Amino acid sequence: MDDPTTQARPAGTREVLAWAFYDFANSGYTTVVLTTIYSAFFVAVVAADLDTANPGTATLLWTLGIAAANLIVLVSSPVIGAMADVRASKKRYLLYSSVACVLGTAGLALAGPGEAPLALTILIISYIAFSLGESLIAAFLPEIASSENMGRISGYGWGLGYFGGLLTLGCCLGYINHATAQEQGAEQYVPVTLLLTAVIFAVTAAPTFVWLRERARPRAEASQSYVRAAFAQVADTLRHAAHLPDLFRFLLCIIFFQAGVSTVVVVAAIYAQEVMGFSSQRLIVLIMVVNFTAALGAVVFGFVQDRLGSVPSLAGALLLWIVAILVAMRGDSEALLWLAGNLIGLAMGATQAGGRALVGQLTPAQHNGEMFGLWGLANRAAAIVGPISYGIITRIGGGDHQLSMLSTLAFFLVGLALLLGVREARGRSAALAYTARSTGSNGAH
Repeated sequence: MDDPTTQARPAGTREVLAWAFYDFANSGYTTVVLTTIYSAFFVAVVAADLDTANPGTATLLWTLGIAAANLIVLVSSPVIGAMADVRASKKRYLLYSSVACVLGTAGLALAGPGEAPLALTILIISYIAFSLGESLIAAFLPEIASSENMGRISGYGWGLGYFGGLLTLGCCLGYINHATAQEQGAEQYVPVTLLLTAVIFAVTAAPTFVWLRERARPRAEASQSYVRAAFAQVADTLRHAAHLPDLFRFLLCIIFFQAGVSTVVVVAAIYAQEVMGFSSQRLIVLIMVVNFTAALGAVVFGFVQDRLGSVPSLAGALLLWIVAILVAMRGDSEALLWLAGNLIGLAMGATQAGGRALVGQLTPAQHNGEMFGLWGLANRAAAIVGPISYGIITRIGGGDHQLSMLSTLAFFLVGLALLLGVREARGRSAALAYTARSTGSNGAH
């Protein structure tokens, strides 16, 4: 029985770019909503009244909202990924999730001061859609890349994604400078930046849906209930986890180091604003520079990963994260925060591109949507544990953000320890054996 994911002709340059452009498109949501403008706006404006009596409450509420969204994605992502495999419909589901995220991003503009429940509801919807789209686009990677160039192509995607974040932030900064010159406050200009972000996402995602091909074919299980078949496939994979020990060890590793990454993403603006007193404009400039260094890190790391191997390269990136967090914790000046930010940018580009590529290399053929659903599950579990740990420590510490950084540092240390136990060559061999076993089993029916 042939692998249904390899019967179509290989991806050309235009299709690879179309795939990578989705990273370009959705990065605006990450940079504007999660990292830079909206997270700080939520704490300082939308939920500001809650912080007056109990410092740290707004930050905790923000991290709880992110955790709730990630909990929903954690449960749904592997099943939706498996359904996409069964129906060969990754592209269709990707379209649905993209439309929902675009509408949710625009909808955040409706929530004003004192309307934290409304803001959190819309945030959760948009974040769920964003996260599902992230897993679905990643599931195309093994179909358009070979094991020899997967690191580079994943790096191109993340690198292009950071430039997408730069474009969106640049547009937002231009509007904010115009609005402040007109003596408008955050309550007036932040909603407009959200609408800008939604429009840029919708427009720049278009090449993905025009040129990216769905190479997979519907499975025999398609005559059954899709949900039942998807649950059965996920359950079967988890039962056979012993056959893919390095993949599942790396997924556990991802939970820990991505807990640290997720924390930095959702509290960076809050930390810069509350600890260092950054204004919106200075914060956007910082994140724009960090996006540039992250793009550089993602692209360069892709080449290093293909040459030296994923595990040693990722280990170097995690060491860079650890140094960056230590600098941020000790930072008592703007210069040190800039240094920490750019180290974080380099490390973030490397870990995100490298982690996705290594999962692709360790994934058995015909199980891309499912395994990248599990990758999404690991990322979502991390995004629950990391930020909520930070929020709880901040609340207990009465708003002490530097104390909360200790939990972030611990996640990277544990992730590095787990990574050193992953054997890349053994994991690839196990994936091939798993594919052969699955194909033989399917052919016997």
